[in-house]
Amino acid sequence: MSYVALYRKFRPQRFEDVKGQDHIVTTLKNQMKADRIGHAYLFCGTRGTGKTSIAKILAKAVNCEHPVDGSPCNECETCKAIGAGTSMNVIEIDAASNNGVDNIREIREEVAYRPARGRYKVYIIDEVHMLSTGAFNALLKTLEEPPSYVIFILATTEAHKIPITILSRCQRYDFRRITVDTIAQRLTELMEKEHTEVEEKAIRYIAKAADGSMRDALSLLDQCIAFYLGETLTYEKTLEVLGAVDTEVFSALLRKIWHQDTAGAIRTLEELIVQGRELGQFVGDFIWYMRNLLLVKTSDVPEDAVDVSAENLQRLKEEGEMLDVETLMRYIRVFSELSNQIRYASQKRVLVEIALIKLCQPVMETNLDSLFDRIRVLEEKMEKGIPVLTAVSAEKNRNVQEPEEEQIEKKPEKTAPEDLQYIKKNWNTIVRETKGFLQQMLKESIPKYNGNTGEPILYVEFLNFQAQICINNPETVLELKRIIQAKTGKNVEIELILAKGESGGQTGLAPISVDKLIEKNIHMDVVIEDMKYEQEDL
Repeated sequence: MSYVALYRKFRPQRFEDVKGQDHIVTTLKNQMKADRIGHAYLFCGTRGTGKTSIAKILAKAVNCEHPVDGSPCNECETCKAIGAGTSMNVIEIDAASNNGVDNIREIREEVAYRPARGRYKVYIIDEVHMLSTGAFNALLKTLEEPPSYVIFILATTEAHKIPITILSRCQRYDFRRITVDTIAQRLTELMEKEHTEVEEKAIRYIAKAADGSMRDALSLLDQCIAFYLGETLTYEKTLEVLGAVDTEVFSALLRKIWHQDTAGAIRTLEELIVQGRELGQFVGDFIWYMRNLLLVKTSDVPEDAVDVSAENLQRLKEEGEMLDVETLMRYIRVFSELSNQIRYASQKRVLVEIALIKLCQPVMETNLDSLFDRIRVLEEKMEKGIPVLTAVSAEKNRNVQEPEEEQIEKKPEKTAPEDLQYIKKNWNTIVRETKGFLQQMLKESIPKYNGNTGEPILYVEFLNFQAQICINNPETVLELKRIIQAKTGKNVEIELILAKGESGGQTGLAPISVDKLIEKNIHMDVVIEDMKYEQEDL
């Protein structure tokens, strides 16, 4: 006899065999016992959760000659015929390939005839959402008022595509994803029947990889057993067959990313590729690992938050202490975006490498969560005493040939008369460096010097009487000194005054002029030659 796949060999034959859908099984069994059978059922849910299996069990139960507690006996002629697929009372239709109006019209013609044997004629329409609009319209009337001996069971993975007129005429049952514990328990039970040795750790990994689908779990287990036929199926062998990555590798990779070891992270990826690991699954599993880490970090009871071994839980707790929530959420965001991109990409490796570099170098992104990571990196460098280069320190580093004594930071020099000319020429720029009310008052001010003494003192004459507030505030002089020192490198002496009378200003003060400054300090006649100067040379 030819080999039968595990998911076909162990397909549930009674309601009691169905795992993880107790809310549906209990309801249907009660309907059988109370003889309250509906005329139309809609089974919704993800793949491999038991929709078609329960539909066949229900078809047997309503026609069974000797039902047991609402379940079919599987021993009478009717149950055997339905189980073997030879019964004329149960018609299975694949709507993906029979989605036209003519296919539904055939059903409408057939329902006019009573079942040759048994109580009910059952139509199981799989993937019903694939029917065309015309086919749905053709089905609508029959579904609304079917003969008393006809039951429709519609199954779909995409209930949102079904017209509301159809939905309103059916009893809807939503199939849940099956838990890891339930799948693992079922796989262990079946492996005992098959007399096959499988490690518990391998069973749980397959159950997790199935993503809530019992059929997927059985298919993955079938694949692993076939590769190591006659041998004990270990966790390492399971990872080898499925192209998956051990959690220890994820832990090591996460630590490299945290310490910004870009080269180390890329080397880890290279090793996985050489081992033949599938990159799409690697990305998904790494997201799941970080998800577990986030749950452990944010949960009051980490043991109940994730389903992992005690050893892995301890490792997650250690990494939870090391990572902050914002950084971890950024890692998950980057890899979640990658999982969408990598699905149809031709250069998967390049995309994964770019994502790893992004994680290691948060400066590459401008998102808010990246900013938190950049701040974290800077704080770590400061704690370790690693200097952060500024523009000034970088300039000093470039001038490495200067003698050591020249690179010692010097105190700002006092302003010379010619510096006042520079301040005058760049007064508008200096004013723009200030803010608020002070800036508004400075826009109505004049920089001056004492024409009698010629001392390099900057007098700021305000024309608006409201500027008295700024004059009385000692922070005003400090702010101006800071801005001028940053631009000239000189420590300028500043006095703030308020203009008086129409002539405006204090006696002896005059607007800053290059000619007056030169004559006052050179003490000789100055002859201005007919030459052209660049503005920045003055």
